[in-house]
Amino acid sequence: MLSEAALEQLTSNIKLWGNELGFAHIGVCDTDLSASEPKFQEWLDKGYHGEMAYMANHGMMRARPHELHPGCLRVISARMDYLPPKAGFATNLKDPDLAYISRYAGGRDYHKMMRNKLKKLGDRIAAELESLGEELPDYRPFVDSAPILERPLAEKAGIGWTGKHSLILNKGVGSWFFLGELLINLPLPVDAPIEEGCNTCVACIKSCPTNAIVEPYVVDGRRCISYLTIEHQGSIPEELRPLMGNRIYGCDDCQLVCPVNSEAPLTKEIDFHIREPLQLPKLLDLFAWTKAEFLQRMQGSPIRRIGHKLWLRNIAIALGNAPFSEETVAHLEGRKLSEEVDDMVLEHIDWALEQQSLRAESEIDSISRKTNRVIKFVEKGLTRDA
Repeated sequence: MLSEAALEQLTSNIKLWGNELGFAHIGVCDTDLSASEPKFQEWLDKGYHGEMAYMANHGMMRARPHELHPGCLRVISARMDYLPPKAGFATNLKDPDLAYISRYAGGRDYHKMMRNKLKKLGDRIAAELESLGEELPDYRPFVDSAPILERPLAEKAGIGWTGKHSLILNKGVGSWFFLGELLINLPLPVDAPIEEGCNTCVACIKSCPTNAIVEPYVVDGRRCISYLTIEHQGSIPEELRPLMGNRIYGCDDCQLVCPVNSEAPLTKEIDFHIREPLQLPKLLDLFAWTKAEFLQRMQGSPIRRIGHKLWLRNIAIALGNAPFSEETVAHLEGRKLSEEVDDMVLEHIDWALEQQSLRAESEIDSISRKTNRVIKFVEKGLTRDA
């Protein structure tokens, strides 16, 4: 059995090995999340999880890692930065003819990569204990792959504090990072949580396009654009569609306005850099992809999991929010004839065509009003001359 000093040395080594594997921060905490259970249950009771039924499955196991992995004594929480260079936040959001895609999704899917790295970290711990003649540890890595409250664990492990947008923040680091966990049966010394740094700032709450942050630290998933474009499978409520703008996969608004993110580091993982088809992508170009093209071009991307139909649904809404153009109308009309769309997608295409028609009428009315003003001005001048 390892001594206290040996456990402290092992923990120090774990953080070093984690850094060598590409993790920017490793923290350790125990498995007690009892303080989070009432808040989590209240969130579920209010239905804020929407169609994410898996959030309510397994009872309170999500807040009890020791039930998820019996024998677990500690959770090793890992942070991996994903902010890519040349993210193009402002360019994409300001140009309604371009598609905005959440910056975590521009490159390779992080799930498998991080899980493999966490397994390697567990294997390295096992090799160290074996070299010391100790019993091999029991460990299991998770990256969004099991019912576990990763953010409260990260907060408890000192990775950061929970911001009012419900994401984990850390001064000088921001929130542009993924989280992963390695559950293990070793009594490692734990890290201390860090002090919250949001203070009186409410920028994230005010900036949410759909008012999904219903109160500090509480997000109604049913209104969140990330939920609507990724998790929601059916028709998106009409009252929310205009608020989505050109955001076709996820939303970063609450992070973009956060002052803590002003010094966020860029990722060191090339795989998280934005792939070429998603660099300043035009909505019409993406809308033209066939199912085969979508699957091929999004190979290895987290975007692939929503499927081609939701991809078309999301882009149709963005096109409905775009300025009127005959080309846009032609593309929408053309898609209606495709065998790749179902009734749900057709509903959103029809909505987009209706919005385009309303904009066309508005432009005609505007031109007519301007023309009438010019005519009146000219007639008034002619009357004076007479």
